[in-house]
Amino acid sequence: MHTFSTMVQTFLGAGASVILPFIIFIIGIIFRVKFRKAIISGITVGIGFIGINLALSILTTFVGPAAKAMSEHLGLHLTIVDVGWPGIASATWAQPIAAVMIPVIIIINLVMLALKWTKTLNIDMWNYWHGSAAAAVGYFITGNFFFGIICGSIYMIFVQKMADFVAPKVEEFYGLEGITFTTGSAQGYALLALPIGWVLDKIGLNKIDIKPETIQKRFGVFGEPMVMGVVIGALLGVLGGDGIIQILQIAMELGAVMLLMPRMVKILMEGLMPIQEGAAEFLQKRNGNRKIYLGMDAALATGSPAALSTGLLLVPITLLLAAILPGNHTLPLGDLATIPFFAALVVPYRKGNIFTSVISLAIVLVFSLYMATNFAPALTQMSHGVITFPKGASQITNFDTGGNILNWLLYQFSELVKHII
Repeated sequence: MHTFSTMVQTFLGAGASVILPFIIFIIGIIFRVKFRKAIISGITVGIGFIGINLALSILTTFVGPAAKAMSEHLGLHLTIVDVGWPGIASATWAQPIAAVMIPVIIIINLVMLALKWTKTLNIDMWNYWHGSAAAAVGYFITGNFFFGIICGSIYMIFVQKMADFVAPKVEEFYGLEGITFTTGSAQGYALLALPIGWVLDKIGLNKIDIKPETIQKRFGVFGEPMVMGVVIGALLGVLGGDGIIQILQIAMELGAVMLLMPRMVKILMEGLMPIQEGAAEFLQKRNGNRKIYLGMDAALATGSPAALSTGLLLVPITLLLAAILPGNHTLPLGDLATIPFFAALVVPYRKGNIFTSVISLAIVLVFSLYMATNFAPALTQMSHGVITFPKGASQITNFDTGGNILNWLLYQFSELVKHII
């Protein structure tokens, strides 16, 4: 078990830029794509993800310190620290059940496809850890290995069904033909944000139409994605109390992200096209016109200026909420740079309207702060001896898992079952 777990962690530790080319090549061969095309597709997808990760690293490098500066500027002294998804992912892989969940997740997906219970082939192995985290928490709380597998399986079955549901919107809004998002954190935030957004539309707030296109139409150059990035970056710097040089630096870096991200996503999609075409032809011969979507990382959504702007604007809003909400003890930090991922499945349903997207997700983040606070004791115990706790933190949590309604409900379920078994 330990050897298998180590092998899985080593493979997944290589990152999406190594894992995806391998998976894309194998899928290409299965779908009878020519050997040469399959290799080129895999490498192109890997290069696309390297480009995306380079752009995302800018967010981590600059948004993280900006958020910390803002928290100090607001005088926040909260004792439960958001360590971000990497910390909780490390704690997840330290549990023996996590590696076992990888083949379980693959089997669930293949069985659901065979029975026509899903239209999604989930190739986003990097994010299988979300299902493994649900399993790890269930196992950690109850001490029952089988129950942990049940928790992880419930999580991934939901991921498959949710991916099917959002696929048409993902295709339409992002222009990603044959793609859907199977990132559990993005789905969890959408689960609460979509009905909230529907209410906002019903009361007429969607009439306040703030999109990159409308901003460009009304304000000219300020609607350009790169200029929007510069403005948002400067805002974050000002709110953090930075000096003029630091403000200009973060402004230019976020402007670069806004310009580069769509181009990196385009490269990745160039690599996927031959695989999609091969899959469509292969499946059409055997299943008529049945359409199969490829489940991918919600990072692809950051190629949209609306999704990226929504996520970045929520950084100071989240810190403000943490400061004013009574009973909240969570200091947002590590996962602030990943909030654009949480917006991935919300923005398409708001038709790119940044205003209603920000409001609906801000309301969700109120609940997320309380869930993250409630989840903290379990995540803290699970992480002891695995990660180094931030200075001054009495407990740790995160938004990706602790503030995600899917994980939180399974955590509550585990606590209930613990008193029964």
